[in-house]
Amino acid sequence: MKKLLAVISLLLCAVTAQAQDQLHLYNWNNYLAPETAKRFEAYCKCELVQTYYGDNEEMLAKLAAGARGYDLIVPTGNALQSLIKQGALQPLDKSKLPNLKNIDPRYLNTDFDKGNVYSVPYAYTITLIGYNDQKIKQLGVPVDSWATIFDPRILVKLKGRVTVLDSANELMAAALKYLGYSVNDTNVQHWQQAKDVILKAKPYWAAFNATSYIKELAVGNIWLVHGYSNDIFQADQDAQKAGRPFRIKAALPKEGAVLALDNMVIPKGAPRPDLALKFINFMLDGKNSAELTNLIGSGNPNAAAMQYIKPAIAKDPAIFPDKATSAKLEMLKDLTGPQRRARNLIWTEIRAE
Repeated sequence: MKKLLAVISLLLCAVTAQAQDQLHLYNWNNYLAPETAKRFEAYCKCELVQTYYGDNEEMLAKLAAGARGYDLIVPTGNALQSLIKQGALQPLDKSKLPNLKNIDPRYLNTDFDKGNVYSVPYAYTITLIGYNDQKIKQLGVPVDSWATIFDPRILVKLKGRVTVLDSANELMAAALKYLGYSVNDTNVQHWQQAKDVILKAKPYWAAFNATSYIKELAVGNIWLVHGYSNDIFQADQDAQKAGRPFRIKAALPKEGAVLALDNMVIPKGAPRPDLALKFINFMLDGKNSAELTNLIGSGNPNAAAMQYIKPAIAKDPAIFPDKATSAKLEMLKDLTGPQRRARNLIWTEIRAE
């Protein structure tokens, strides 16, 4: 009997140890290189358990509904701002983050989290224009401006071959930039002007598409998109692998665009904040950080990563824009409740007409 109890006790201890040595990461899909994940598990002698979301709203809604048990989340700036306002995050113990020195200062101390009390930059994407170089060259369509997706005189050449993101924030931001305003302009009259621009262009678009546009670009069904830089990179990779006679290229509009900076944060109530800090510092290592960029073409705020990034990616201006272009990039800010309701009403009208 004593032996049986001893065995049961050992098993319970093993189960408890196994449960304790897990890091629960709530992240964007395909936002951590598999080899990096394996290396971290070997480093921390723990299991990395990943759960995924498709956009910030989905993540925020799940947390608001009471989802718990996550040790680490990777929100974009405006969602980070919302989580801080809600008091949902733990301050970071920076004494456990010596690799924080590797982050380019341009990506620190943002309006979302002054002093980086709660967050550490992870990666970024830029919302821009992706296009089939063969078709666009044949048609003589310019791709240096948001006019390419909003001006009917240009769109008439592309009718039915253009998609835009199914995102109120992103599409309104592009329209506002096209009109010469900030992506964070909250003037309702300017929002109405943006709505008018969108509705005039809408008949020429094939769809609002935030999911399958990578595939549609890669196979040649769609010739031009309003999309994310890392998705455009993926579409080009897929087209090359399939031996397509065209390349998928990216263009940053001269008016400017949205830069979305994703950040690592520890929610309040995280079961293993110690492992979360280990992961953050691990990902701040240049080599580990570079693997994500090499995998999906994400922008990288880690200066120490540049030496490990493939030269073709490091030289791509759509992923690593020069200083003049970077100055025209803006991060979306969180809206107030009334502003969000007004924006949602405009978006409902856009989708319905």
